Amino acid sequence: MQTKETFWGRLCPKLPRIYIRTMTAVLLCAALALPAMATNASGNDMWTVAQNIIVDVYNHIAGISTVLAGLMSAVAVIGVKLTGNQHKADQAWDWLKRIWVAWAIINGIGAFIAYITPQFSGFNTLTP
Repeated sequence: MQTKETFWGRLCPKLPRIYIRTMTAVLLCAALALPAMATNASGNDMWTVAQNIIVDVYNHIAGISTVLAGLMSAVAVIGVKLTGNQHKADQAWDWLKRIWVAWAIINGIGAFIAYITPQFSGFNTLTP
């Protein structure tokens, strides 16, 4: 009569071999990995390039939001002037307020970051 071995009964004799192979693979990967130098062709490091990208993207977002806020404000004001219904006029004024608040928040974030960033200059380095 054959007895069925349990999962751990079959695996335990193989564990040292599995562990050694896994650790060998991990150590080989660590030993053969080349250090990556995070600079681009102009010599800027990764953080300078990332900051330039963020500033450029934010400037585009702020520009687009300004154009859209102006356009949507014009549409809301025209909607107020052309409607004969007070309820629709109130809705148009509500939308106009939302547009202005959203525009102020989007541009306020940029102004806040532009003001705060110089305050923290020098804190991003480690000096003994």
